[in-house]
Amino acid sequence: MVVHVVATNRKARHDYDVLETVEAGLVLSGTEVKSLRSGQCSLQESFAMLREGEATLRGMHIAPYQQGSIHNVDPDRDRRLLLHRQEIVRLGSKLQEQGLTLVPLRLYFDRGLAKVELGLAKGRKSYDKRRKLREDDERRRTQEALERHRRGQSV
Repeated sequence: MVVHVVATNRKARHDYDVLETVEAGLVLSGTEVKSLRSGQCSLQESFAMLREGEATLRGMHIAPYQQGSIHNVDPDRDRRLLLHRQEIVRLGSKLQEQGLTLVPLRLYFDRGLAKVELGLAKGRKSYDKRRKLREDDERRRTQEALERHRRGQSV
């Protein structure tokens, strides 16, 4: 399977605890696809919402295609997500009950189709973010020490 990643939302994993991921298709116009293939996309400050049985992605910016003319669309428009009805119902109940949110984690092309990986996430407090950074740093240092020990080098 060939997957071409266009954009990732690295800040999402810092700001949220991702509990579950879901893959959704993305409804795009022709010039948006061409712009995405050249990597002109930003997932910062974007989120998905469920309303009236449909899922939409808000706040994602796709730059207008340079060679496009009147066919270019609004770069910040809401984009429809393609999910199965059962997934929409399941996600909707989790969003209402537990106070979670849907954030896009990455945007990619899979066999020529634009897909977005959504994360069912719970927001972190600032002290949780600092604790997570400390834990990651400690884990990284431990791994480096183990690697040096395996190679026979001293600390």
